Amino acid sequence: MGINRRIGVFGLGSMGYGMAQSLLRAGHDVAGFDLNEAAVTAFQVEGGLVGAQADILPDLDIVVIVVLNAGQTRDVLFGANGIAQHLSAGTGIIACATVAPSFAKEMECAVNAAGLHYLDAPISGGALKAASGQLSIMASGTETAFSKVRPALDAMAQTVFELGDVAGAGSAMKAVNQLLAGVHIAAMAEAVTFGMTQGVEPAKTLEVISQCAGSSWMFENRAPHIVDADYTPRSSVNIWPKDLGIVLGIAEQAKFKAPLTTAALQQFQAAVSAGLGDEDDAAVAKIYADNAGLVLPGNTS
Repeated sequence: MGINRRIGVFGLGSMGYGMAQSLLRAGHDVAGFDLNEAAVTAFQVEGGLVGAQADILPDLDIVVIVVLNAGQTRDVLFGANGIAQHLSAGTGIIACATVAPSFAKEMECAVNAAGLHYLDAPISGGALKAASGQLSIMASGTETAFSKVRPALDAMAQTVFELGDVAGAGSAMKAVNQLLAGVHIAAMAEAVTFGMTQGVEPAKTLEVISQCAGSSWMFENRAPHIVDADYTPRSSVNIWPKDLGIVLGIAEQAKFKAPLTTAALQQFQAAVSAGLGDEDDAAVAKIYADNAGLVLPGNTS
C-alpha cells in the first residue's frame, strides 16, 4: 500500500474538522463522523468519503478520535455503538482528547486486546494550526502503533514528539502543557485588567508587554481578543474546568500541590457560572473586570 490511506476522523469540531481537512489535502481518503450532521455534510462536500459508517469502518487503515474527553473517547471505541468491534485487525487508533495518563493506559490495553493499535496522542496548536497541518502532537505508544499511523501524523502535525513506547506519557505531557496554558490565560486576563485599574488601556498593555519579558504565547494570542472585544470561541472557557480538573486530579494522585492551577481553575469556574462557558477563553477577563467594576472594550457599562 502506498502513501494513501483510508482514514476516519471521529469528531468534526473546531480541531477535528481542520485535522480532517489536512488529511484530505495530503491525499488521503478521509471519512468524517460527528453527531452534527451539518459538519459531516460540509466535509463530504469538500471531498470527504460518502457512505454508511458500517460500510466504511472495516476498510479504514487509521482512525483519529478528536472528541472532548475520556468518556467520549471510550464511547467512540467501546460504547453501545462503539467502532472497535467493526474495525479490521491492525487498524491504528490516534486518540487526541486531553485525558489522564491512567485512562490512556487503560484504553491502550483494551484497544490492543481488540487487535488494534493505540497511540496516546494529545494535540496542541488551536484550530488554525489544525487546519493548516501544523499541530504539535505529544505522542506515546508502541513502535508498531507509530508505524501504522505515521502517514496521518505527517499530514496533521508540524511536530510530533515521540515520548515513549507505552500510552500515558503523551497525556502526561499534555497535562503539563494545559497547566501552563490555563494559568497563562488567567494571568493574561489578570494583567490586562490590573493595568486598567492604573489607567492603562488593554491595547497599550498588549503593545508594550508583547515586547517585554512578561509576555507569553497565550498573552500575545489571547489579549487581542479582549482588545477587539471578540469572544468568538477559538478555544472556549468550558475547556478549562475540564482540563485543569484533570491536571489537579493527576496532581492529587501524585500528592503534589498545584496552587497556581487551583487559582486559575477557580477563575474559569466563575466564568462558566457567569454564563461565559461558550465564549472564547479570553472572556475570563470579564470576571476580573466585573469584580473590579471595570468596563472592557466593547462594553457600554
